[in-house]
Formats: sequence, C-alpha cells, structure tokens
Amino acid sequence: MIEKNAGGKTRRAQWWHREKNKFRCDLCPHACLISEGGRGRCLVRKGASGELVSENDGKVASIALDPVEKKPLYHWRPGTQILSLGTVGCNLDCPFCQNWQLARFSKDIVLKDIDPDEVVFLARREGVGSVAFTYNEPTVWYEFVYRTSARLKEKGLAAVLVTNGYITKEPWADLLLLLSAANIDLKGFSEATYVRLGGKLEPVLGRIAEALEAGVHVELTHLVVPGINDNEKEFRAMVTWIAEISTSIPLHISRYFPSRKWMNPPTSLELLERYEEIAREKLNYVYLGNVEKEAITHCPRCKSTVLKRRGYLTENQGVDEEGRCSFCHTPLGIVMK
Repeated sequence: MIEKNAGGKTRRAQWWHREKNKFRCDLCPHACLISEGGRGRCLVRKGASGELVSENDGKVASIALDPVEKKPLYHWRPGTQILSLGTVGCNLDCPFCQNWQLARFSKDIVLKDIDPDEVVFLARREGVGSVAFTYNEPTVWYEFVYRTSARLKEKGLAAVLVTNGYITKEPWADLLLLLSAANIDLKGFSEATYVRLGGKLEPVLGRIAEALEAGVHVELTHLVVPGINDNEKEFRAMVTWIAEISTSIPLHISRYFPSRKWMNPPTSLELLERYEEIAREKLNYVYLGNVEKEAITHCPRCKSTVLKRRGYLTENQGVDEEGRCSFCHTPLGIVMK
C-alpha cells in the first residue's frame, strides 16, 4: 500500500478504507472519517487525489543523540546512547504538552526528507545500536516507523518507541514484531481524564498489555499534572492495574511544568514523593522524573543497590550481563545488550 516517496511527495497511507467518497482511518481509535482535502485529528493524515495519504512520511523535524535514560528507559541497555528522531503530529490534544509545536504541527517547524537507509547510516556513524522514534507521537508516523524499524531489525539495530499507545490493535500488533522496547505514556486512569486529553483510556491499557505479551520491553511514564490527573484514588487504581500485569514494570512518575495552555504551578515535590511511596507498595521499580534526585534501582530480593543514576549518568553497581542481580542472581528484567 506504500508508494515511493519521490521528490518529497506524500505517500499513500496504510490502515484505512473507503466509505463512499470519504476515507475512514483505521490507524487509531478516533477512526476519523476524512473528506477529500480534509485531515484527521492527528493533522498529518489527509484525503488527497482519491485516497488517504500520510503527509509526514519520510519527513523528520528533529534528530539527536540522547542517553537512553532520557526516553525514559532505565531497564533497557542502561548507560548507552540512542539515536532519537521525530516528526510532527499527534492523535491526542493534551493542554500541557511539552512538545506542542511538533504535536500540533506548528508553522515554524522545518521538515527535512529522510529515508530508512539514512537512519541506519546515522546510527552506525554515531556508533549506537538503537534508534528511538520520539518527540512527537510516533504512531501517527506509522508508515515511516514501520519501514524503518524493519530495516533496523534487518541490520541488527534495535527500534524503540516513545508513545502514548493510542493506536488500534492490528497495526500495533504488526509494529510490535519489529520493536525491542517502548516507553508508553499512561496519562491517567479514568475515562474522564482521557476525554479531557481527546482520547479514551481502554485502548491504551490494551496496547500496554499486548506489548508485554509480545515480549517487548515496556516501561511506563505517568506525568502528574495538577488539575488534570492529581487524584490519589485514580493513581492508586492505576498502580493496582499495573501490578496485576507485572510488579516489575518500571514506572516513571514525572513532574509537570507549565506549558502550552496549562499554566498551573509545577507538580509539588511532596505530591510526587507521596505517589512514589504509594507505587512502591505494589511495584518493584518506581522512579521520579524531571526532579533533581538520584534514581536508584534496588534488587527486589536482596535489596542491594544495582544501578545508580545522577541525571542521565548511570553507574552499574550490581547487574550482570544477563540482567541479574550480581549479589543474589535474581533476574531483574534489565536488558543489558
């Protein structure tokens, strides 16, 4: 279903079907019905010339070399660098979005052509073994992410997704076959919270569970936003749900700062520490993000310190090459290579 992107032209999109003279997008749960010349809620899938096209396919807005901890991934190849790239568009509409210029396709954003082979070349040139699709919502860049992830796997490089998980089951299942790791943003734990952000909760929960079942390394991020999702009862329910799937999923509880349309004060450190305490009652690995505090990983069995992080610098104090505690040999679920 994908045509050659010659001269920077848009490509025919995947995951859609025709309904009379309109196009029903099947990529995400919005299921947008798009007219000729119209766009979906992601802003990058458009009806054009009698078909649905992807306007951001083969277009990159930002490329950088990052510590993998910045994604954040704390239990996947700790201490390594990862090539990170993103484009424009998003299928949610969070009023507090930190990268809203990319998410809402700001006119100030400059896009450049890129292809999968160039991504492979850049990763090898920088001497890294992994590539992250991040910055904006990568699932709305589906066609490029899929092709590039396939090429990366073919060349022995790992593909990583930093995503809101708002995608339908079938395209997600296809993509999971190519992914090594994902950080999924669980923005809240009620339908009301997700409605405020322009989405629904249930699809995200399904995608998290499916990623784990597929053997992809999964970590979760929860940005605590005052006035949006700072409800302790809701947070406790979220932690319980995570623990029922696995007590070993790393949970990153992150501090919000004012951005875009949401100008409430930053999340209080007291609230973050309270949530950390609650999460640790049921989960083995809980970390605070966007704070100046050491992030320490302890072995859940012998309680030894195995990883210590200051900012994005990670010190291995007790994880062997197989991801086990060096002191008691307990498997930690940490991917070292």
